[in-house]
Amino acid sequence: MPPIPFPAPASTPAQAPLEAFVACAHQMLDPATPEALRRALEPRLLAQLPVLRALGVFRLFELRDPALRAWVDDELAALAARPAAR
Repeated sequence: MPPIPFPAPASTPAQAPLEAFVACAHQMLDPATPEALRRALEPRLLAQLPVLRALGVFRLFELRDPALRAWVDDELAALAARPAAR
């Protein structure tokens, strides 16, 4: 499965949170994606979690990849444990 193109942030308008999350996750799960690119995608993917959680996306959909699901679940738990910013 070829990776979904993920444009550079400075060259294109901002993506919707779900679109950005799916594009990052798709590339992170592709075995052909170089490790350096995976590391660069991690913060982009994580940046979408607060919005997607607020929208209830993770209550409606389940990530099928066990490793990605565990990682996102851990990050969501850490996000929930942080005190709310005022």
